[in-house]
Amino acid sequence: MNTRVLDGEIINGRLDDARVYDGVRSRRIFAFLIDYLIVLLLMIPFGIVVFLLGVVTLGFGWMLFGALFPLVAILYIWNTLGGEEQATVGMRMMNIRLERLDGRRVDGLLAVVHSVLFWAANAILTPLVLVVTLFADRKRTLHDLLLGTVVARSDR
Repeated sequence: MNTRVLDGEIINGRLDDARVYDGVRSRRIFAFLIDYLIVLLLMIPFGIVVFLLGVVTLGFGWMLFGALFPLVAILYIWNTLGGEEQATVGMRMMNIRLERLDGRRVDGLLAVVHSVLFWAANAILTPLVLVVTLFADRKRTLHDLLLGTVVARSDR
């Protein structure tokens, strides 16, 4: 990896190449759709567990159904985006990955914060999230700008 230090900040040389951002915006959208489907499929076994827990606890366990989707999504994000490859399954299929501009690895906590900020921004500023990518450097979204991250192609 080609890195250099500029004003005390580590700069990843690969991330300076404009080719690593070709098609990133559309790849992110398709990766999101794939990951959303995967989380929905993961809800099935977790939903069965919560249902059985509800039977055992005389209905109290069924209160977990309200938090089931966010919990499953957070576990999925923590283990994939915060994992070794720094990409969810959908992102790997689209050959993109999340990278930090300072060159350090993306950990589980940063991955979850990145995802939570994405959902919060979508809830409040729905169209603005993707519009920002049209004007920001490296096609970064609002939450990328806040966290010092970038999504780049992994095949270049």
